[in-house]
Amino acid sequence: MTMKKILEGSKLTVAVEGRLDTLTAPELEQALEPALEGVETLVFDFASLAYISSAGLRVLLSAAHVIDARDGEMKVLNANKDVRNIFDITGLTDALGVE
Repeated sequence: MTMKKILEGSKLTVAVEGRLDTLTAPELEQALEPALEGVETLVFDFASLAYISSAGLRVLLSAAHVIDARDGEMKVLNANKDVRNIFDITGLTDALGVE
């Protein structure tokens, strides 16, 4: 997994490439913790994400909790069919702002 973070004011966009699974989720979680300081809008760009596991979903839920506590907004964009299917099956499409 690789990630690229772009901060524009209070909006953070995180582009994730590869697999977000048990091995890589802790890396994303560790990178997000300090990066969310002052962020009101969080956007995950999953155009290059091939797979997400329950560990990856947990990281997204944790980030959503932080953003929700600030009355902010979180979105997940550009998820491919397989990744989108995981959001749909788990019932997290609306909760995580998957578009």
